[in-house]
Amino acid sequence: MTHDYDPQLGLYIGGEWLNGGGRDTQEVRNPATGAVLAALPLATADDLDRALEAAQRGFLAWRATAPEARAAILARTAALIRERVDRLARLATLEQGKPFAEARGEALAAAAMLDFHAGEAVRIYGRVLPRPPGMRSLVLQQPVGPVAAFCAWNFPILNVVRKISPALASGCSIILKPSEETPGSAVETVRCFQDAGLPGDVVQCVFGVPDLVSRQLLTSPITRKLSFTGSVPVGKHLLRLAADTVMKTTMELGGHGPVLVFDDCDLDKTLDTLVAHKFRNAGQVCVSPTRFYVQQGIYDRFASGFAERTRRLKVGDGLETGTQMGPMANPRRPDAIAAMVEDARSIGARVLAGGDRAEGAGFFYNPTVIADVPLSARAMNEEPFGPIALIAPFATVEEGIEQANRLPFGLAAYCFTENGRRQNLLGDAIEAGMVAINSVRLTWPDSPFGGMKDSGYGSEDGPEGIAAHMITKVVHIA
Repeated sequence: MTHDYDPQLGLYIGGEWLNGGGRDTQEVRNPATGAVLAALPLATADDLDRALEAAQRGFLAWRATAPEARAAILARTAALIRERVDRLARLATLEQGKPFAEARGEALAAAAMLDFHAGEAVRIYGRVLPRPPGMRSLVLQQPVGPVAAFCAWNFPILNVVRKISPALASGCSIILKPSEETPGSAVETVRCFQDAGLPGDVVQCVFGVPDLVSRQLLTSPITRKLSFTGSVPVGKHLLRLAADTVMKTTMELGGHGPVLVFDDCDLDKTLDTLVAHKFRNAGQVCVSPTRFYVQQGIYDRFASGFAERTRRLKVGDGLETGTQMGPMANPRRPDAIAAMVEDARSIGARVLAGGDRAEGAGFFYNPTVIADVPLSARAMNEEPFGPIALIAPFATVEEGIEQANRLPFGLAAYCFTENGRRQNLLGDAIEAGMVAINSVRLTWPDSPFGGMKDSGYGSEDGPEGIAAHMITKVVHIA
């Protein structure tokens, strides 16, 4: 497998790929080595104006396109992603660092999402209300308009598809701003849409200085919906910009996933499942399990078993055979994790595994397990977004629920118990948009994905992801 990085980076505006032209550029780096991979052209204000104009043209044409034709393009895009899966996965690993097998699974999940939305494109229904003879009241679902979508770098293929696919299925055009740290994955994913026959005005792909791009796109009257995946502070800033034009918004913000582990769980199975999931993508996942609250009767066995399994993980370049955890995505992340670990250690927490940087080049931090973590530790209150597992004991069900709900985040939560009555109680009581019980999988094409409280609102995926791109209109006919 070659380490060559060869996408033709550029902006996609009005069906054209643009680069050069005196535009400013930003370096793209390989997080496993720190080496510069390429220079990414950044959009100018004129580029963004062109993208807005193209998106308006694209919306007028695309909303008038038959649902079956929209579905066919989504299905062809899915087929192209499967055909190009190894190339897409290699780019994602080079740019973002995750193991190749994880990146490949991400691309295949994106294809499955496209297949689902292709089916949903022909199932956007309204209804007829009962009225006296000779009258009709029709409730219609219509596409909201051009969408401005902002992606995070942690799933550079899936996040792109998660934004584009439901917008296209519903009849919207879209201007996508992927992360400047993982542009090749986004560019090659957009090429799949282009090669599937999508008209050039329907999807625009721009990179640039985030503040310039967000202000120009979100203050334009052309933009009618904001879809954002990223941090809570940035999300709140974008919401303020979006408020001036009262646009529709879907916000998928940060999390701090609690895990409640009860003493009746299958302990070995639970540990095997959680260790693999915690260190997926080096913990750089908004739904990553992070705060492990373990019932007192099994606390010591859980902590030692978690640490033992963690120490066996192979950390390295994601393109090397056998790698189970790659580097962090950029040089800022190891510094942030190191500061959190030192803070926890300084107030009495016990580091059972990791707690230090890996040797060599690249942005590596060893998978880390910390036990007896006080609630005052920074990592227990701020999203670490990295390879840290924080373990603390609890006694009763009520105490566990209180700890799970303690923070302002409410994205994902996990529970492990064989007690059916308790499972129902936890599903009702935990404040999270997604709760997994005796499982860690939360992402399915037909299932809504989203949170509550500071973790945002609105849903992506599932029929709800389509509905988020629609407006409701009623027509009364006499």
